[in-house]
Amino acid sequence: MNILTKFSVGQYVSGSRSWLRIIDSRLKIIIVMIFLITPIWAGPIWRLSLVGCLLLVTFISLLPSRVWWRSMCILLCLSLLIGCLSMLASSDIQSLDSYLRNPKELQVVVENHKEWNILQIPSQKIWFINFGPYNLSRNAFQLGIKTSTLIFTVIHSVNLMLLTTLQEDIVWAISWFLSPLRKIGLPLNKWLFQLLIALRFIPLVQEELQNIIKSVSVRSINFRNLGFKKSFNVLLILVERLFQNIFLRIDQGAESLFSKKKIIIKTNRFRTIYPSKSLYVIVNTLSIFFICIAIFLRKLYGAL
Repeated sequence: MNILTKFSVGQYVSGSRSWLRIIDSRLKIIIVMIFLITPIWAGPIWRLSLVGCLLLVTFISLLPSRVWWRSMCILLCLSLLIGCLSMLASSDIQSLDSYLRNPKELQVVVENHKEWNILQIPSQKIWFINFGPYNLSRNAFQLGIKTSTLIFTVIHSVNLMLLTTLQEDIVWAISWFLSPLRKIGLPLNKWLFQLLIALRFIPLVQEELQNIIKSVSVRSINFRNLGFKKSFNVLLILVERLFQNIFLRIDQGAESLFSKKKIIIKTNRFRTIYPSKSLYVIVNTLSIFFICIAIFLRKLYGAL
């Protein structure tokens, strides 16, 4: 199985079909920051609406389905699993708003108090095993929504930007936002060059992981016969080998950079120049309109 082609996570996919490629990279960074920052101190309605917006953008983006459907399905399953685990782990934890006094002393408050438990399962005995009691509170349900939606929005929004934007274009957009810091004397060119190397290094990590998986499949290791202890030992050896290969690639890249006496970095050359057509103007104008609408809706409906 070729991981680089089937799971293109964090890699730029060349093409011209999607309208996401037309959006200016500076607007893409602002939109991604909206998906990253606005869930902070936001309610579950806003978080779920961000997930729905991301799914809608993915489906109507005109990107080839082979590029995103596998990674998106795995990410959905992962976020749902982590959300369910966090919901189940904190379901029996009492709320910080619970009363310290006897509720019978506060009859008026108790009458107006909402039912905090969404699901209540009494204790049951099946054969010789006792199950329950189990209470699913509102706070636990909200925590599950927060964790699952946060994982999905953070990873998938960044992945969509990396799929449709060149690494050089992203570096140029960040340098445009950080250009006022040049007056202070900060070495922005060096930092941005390190960021570009890090973005270029993502496919190399996936390639090394693919080589490790192929080496295991070729040797046809039977983990059932090895047992738990030996299987875990083999897994640790594979992880150690993966990191050794990654560090070897880093060492090779560092040696190639040290061999050059002087590196001149001009971020202005990284910018992708698009022709001034009406389609580009319309798409970028709609993107600005989406940013304004998102900020306005977050202020109205995004509070806790």
